[in-house]
Amino acid sequence: MSQARVLGLIGVAALAAAAVAYAQTTVTPIPDNEPVQSAPLSTAPEQATWGDVDAGATKAGTCAACHGLDGNPTDLQYPRLAGQSERYIAQQIALFKSGERNTGMAAMMKPFADMLSAQDARDIGAYYATQNADAGVADDTVVTEGPYAGLKFYQIGQKLFRSGDAERGIPACMACHGPDGAGNPGPPYPYVAGQPSQYSQRRLEEYRAGETVYTDPRLYNIMVTVASKLTDEEIGALSSYMEGLHPRANDYAAASAPPAPAPAAPAAPTPPAESVEDAQPAIDMDADAEAGPVSGS
Repeated sequence: MSQARVLGLIGVAALAAAAVAYAQTTVTPIPDNEPVQSAPLSTAPEQATWGDVDAGATKAGTCAACHGLDGNPTDLQYPRLAGQSERYIAQQIALFKSGERNTGMAAMMKPFADMLSAQDARDIGAYYATQNADAGVADDTVVTEGPYAGLKFYQIGQKLFRSGDAERGIPACMACHGPDGAGNPGPPYPYVAGQPSQYSQRRLEEYRAGETVYTDPRLYNIMVTVASKLTDEEIGALSSYMEGLHPRANDYAAASAPPAPAPAAPAAPTPPAESVEDAQPAIDMDADAEAGPVSGS
């Protein structure tokens, strides 16, 4: 082997070693055991960590006037926040705060959003994410005319939610929001099950209008693409269907829970020995309880 070739190989090896050494001094390795919860979240220009439920319960007190103490509003013009994902709530608070979300009742939300830090929004979102969402009742009125004649009103929305409309290029809503409407906290796609129909209808109409000042409209535009193809009847039916939608797992858990044990009947006192022959037989309270209530009572 020539001397020039040997020197060349030595040079290549030295260059590779130098590159490795440089990489080790400039790249910070990711720890294997780094907990996800401690990672800073994207809330520029602020930084926040995953929300604290207990802190959020205190901070959400201001929200209760419109959204209810547990995120289930009594005035159904306001959205249901119970069960909503932490990321979605924090994202929407940020949009109210920046003024990017400025339609509908945004003017009412902005003063409250302005008072919240990014961490406050995370904490409030974490609290509402732990609450159980109620649901309303879908409209089962039979449609008498038009392309959906013969269907119940909510069934129009059910079809679109579950299957979409391939001929018109409308995807199934459950592709993003889940078959039970529980959403997806990753992208984040919101929890839509049980939402008051008048709120959902207003939001779908806003998406159909397609006007936004969002600086990052990617998720917004997904909804614009869908809503722009919906008729008034379809928007109303979808809203009604989602209002009555709720995860069946909750029903199953409640139905399959073992009944609480009945309190034991107090033991009958033992009569004195001299009056045993006069004692009346004790009533078996447990046996009577198993017979059920008396009819007509």
